[in-house]
Amino acid sequence: MKQKKLIVATLTAAIALPVSVFAENSNFTFYGKADVSYDSVNTGNGTTTVNGTTAVNGVTKRVVSSNVSKFGFKGSEDMGDGLSAIWQVEQQINFDDAAKNTFASRNTFAGLKSETLGTVLFGIHDTPYKIATRKLDVFGDNIGDNRALMGAPKSVTAVAPNGTTGAAPFAGASSQGFELRPNNVLAYISPAFAGVTAAVATVNLTEQNYDSTHKANSALSLAAMYDVAPFYGSVAHESHKLETVAAGAKESATRLGFGFRPEGFELGAVYEKTTDNLGAAQVNKYGHSALYVSVKYNIGNDAVKFGYTKAGVLGTGTAQIVNSGASQISVGYDHGLSKLTKVYALYTKISNGAGINYGFSQSSGAATTDSGGFGSSPSALSLGLQHSF
Repeated sequence: MKQKKLIVATLTAAIALPVSVFAENSNFTFYGKADVSYDSVNTGNGTTTVNGTTAVNGVTKRVVSSNVSKFGFKGSEDMGDGLSAIWQVEQQINFDDAAKNTFASRNTFAGLKSETLGTVLFGIHDTPYKIATRKLDVFGDNIGDNRALMGAPKSVTAVAPNGTTGAAPFAGASSQGFELRPNNVLAYISPAFAGVTAAVATVNLTEQNYDSTHKANSALSLAAMYDVAPFYGSVAHESHKLETVAAGAKESATRLGFGFRPEGFELGAVYEKTTDNLGAAQVNKYGHSALYVSVKYNIGNDAVKFGYTKAGVLGTGTAQIVNSGASQISVGYDHGLSKLTKVYALYTKISNGAGINYGFSQSSGAATTDSGGFGSSPSALSLGLQHSF
């Protein structure tokens, strides 16, 4: 009997402890999003090499994709005089592959927030460059996401298709790309002044001891954003020092964003230019320009969406990769079942030049489908359900 009472008392204390902690911290929040779709992905036909002739037959996969499903915990402590201690732990959920689930894989940080001076945070976080235009992508976080072609995408290979044995991965403009959520972030985000918010982050991209012979990579990311309805505008710049690649190796990217959102209608546009010195004699090897435009029309609980992305050829001069441009077109329809739940359908297609093989970037189904090779035209049809909580 005493043992049973002891067990009951222990369980009661275990349950009561977090409740009392949450009561002391009234700003604690649990949140998340479940976004699951049934995708039919076709890679299209291509070739095994850049501007080659040896054919690769396309393949099709039908699979459940988790997209960017996530949950998180966040909270703050009011310290008086407009100052708060803040924290967040966020995790991606893989409904279709439990083996991929880890913990704190997304924005996870601690910091201080002042109503008058701004926010300083430490940890894992999206760079200001990434934040600056994410809200303009009407297909963000699913298989129609414009990051298939923008932000120096990591879904590309410059040596051989993803499905070819021994193929070396290629990260668009570099070994890093410009859509980062890195570790070792120290960031500052200003308060909004007349609708303008500024952000800056410094990042250690290689967490190791270094000296004159052991090099390290780093990043500096800057952004300014104007957000006063119905207008949104942003400018962002990010530079990477890639000393582990070669002495003096570097790359940079600049991005401009514009949004116009009157009632019932949304228009977005993003222009991006990347450059590097990664070619022979420090020639620009992978740098290129890209453009994205989107339209969304809301009709009550429904919405019709359209997005178009165009990526230019990689490199300049003798380092230019011929026929390495590509385009992506996406169309979609959303139907809201409630304020928190919607169903959607979308179709997206990438048209690659003969010298490149971009692929979809935000679908677990697409990620496990072999590439159709250079010059391929991968396409996907996605039917999904999204619930926020």
